[in-house]
Amino acid sequence: MQSRKYILAIDQGTSSTKSLIFDDTGQAVAKGSEPLETIYSANGFVEQDPEEIYQNVLSSVKKCVLEFTGKGFDKKDIVAIGISNQRETFIVWDKEGKPLHNAIVWQCKRSVQICEQLKQENLSETIRQKTGLIIDPYFSATKLIWLFENNGAVREHIKQGNAYFGTVDTWLLYRFTNGAKYATDYTNASRTMFFNLKSLRWDEELIGTYGLTGINLPEIKSSSASFGETFLEGAFKTPVPIAALIGDSHAAAFGEGCFDAGSGKATLGTGCSILMNIGGKPVHSTNGMVTTICWSTADRIDYALEGVIVSCGATLEWLKNELHLFRDIRETEGMATAVVDNGGVYLVPAFSGLGSPHWQMDRKASITGMSFATTKNHIVRAGLESIPYQINDVILAMEKDAGLSLKELNTDGGITTNNFVMQFIADLLNKKAICIGMPDVSALGAAYLAGLHAGVYSGLDQLRQLNNEKKIFQPSGGQALNSCYNGWKKAIANSQV
Repeated sequence: MQSRKYILAIDQGTSSTKSLIFDDTGQAVAKGSEPLETIYSANGFVEQDPEEIYQNVLSSVKKCVLEFTGKGFDKKDIVAIGISNQRETFIVWDKEGKPLHNAIVWQCKRSVQICEQLKQENLSETIRQKTGLIIDPYFSATKLIWLFENNGAVREHIKQGNAYFGTVDTWLLYRFTNGAKYATDYTNASRTMFFNLKSLRWDEELIGTYGLTGINLPEIKSSSASFGETFLEGAFKTPVPIAALIGDSHAAAFGEGCFDAGSGKATLGTGCSILMNIGGKPVHSTNGMVTTICWSTADRIDYALEGVIVSCGATLEWLKNELHLFRDIRETEGMATAVVDNGGVYLVPAFSGLGSPHWQMDRKASITGMSFATTKNHIVRAGLESIPYQINDVILAMEKDAGLSLKELNTDGGITTNNFVMQFIADLLNKKAICIGMPDVSALGAAYLAGLHAGVYSGLDQLRQLNNEKKIFQPSGGQALNSCYNGWKKAIANSQV
């Protein structure tokens, strides 16, 4: 009897690393998780220890493999490794592989002034045309410029051509292969503000403009490709091929089946990342989106538009912790359905500004339309409704940019358990809202991509047949939500002091 094939997926996130082993039907059979410490300091600086990231991954993998073998499985049947990673976070190291500084995390705001300087130099349109991105501390380049200007060791190493830049996927690959492999994939490259979306190469002209000539950048490959092999520090007796690298949001899109132009996904967590596959050519947004690589295989590169919503679950946490309107977020669904509508109440959740497509980062949050008839249920409902409203804002902008109609919206994240929110999304978009019901969808996407390269899966058609036990919310076809959405648009349009 032929043994089954398994894939190890490593999902290295901001707050933890999850490792899962998937079988050839896309089902997880083992899991290990390890929390990761983040260093928050003054001035909005956010860092992580590169060595701790690496050790964190190893601990997570060892837990996962231990569970796998404990269930009677054999490690030799693991035929490939796929890695998904927190995006934009990066490390700089020297020729010997020693970090020159802590990893600078995507949340870090240290380069706000550098972003303003680049804008004053009229580089906004050049950078958007070349990279598809807006000038923002979120992306890696401006924080590397900050390091060059403020850290003598980093500056000297770059000048001498002895500094190696890498996002987390690249750092892990470098360590897993003892420095033999220095590579990344198109999705991670497209988040750095160094990568040219048209040439699909590092943009030497931009790197020169940034003053970073001399920095070493990794080889760029498809998300599903040969990235070398590893023993994972003795976790395996024989080396296992690393067959996929991909940014976590892109991995989630692939795991949820966003294989065709017009398919999209929304991760409903603290904030919300929305990606819509726009096919084989980049489209530059004029409506507040960024253009990025969606995913890639050996014979195909798909692009995406991405919108970022700052506050989704965070709004509900605020209503719970500060206004004490409920004790458990699970109560909110019943509270929302206890009233017939929002009673004219709108909550604009600009606690940290408004993201896509508005980009009003100085705006403050507001609750409008209250009267003596307003109950706490109305306020909770307004908080829940703000999530679909913001998603609709982004989707409408994407459709306008791409000249495409969204086919359906795939969703993941904690808020997908709220049936009120999910049905409201389906009704407002007038599209199917689909919940895969699997919490580790980024790991699943990395496993799919590694499995494609390793021959575990024959192609996209086979992947479409896997993990099909999805919860589907069909639009109810009513027009009542149009007036509700118009009320939201008025709330958004109200200027604030």
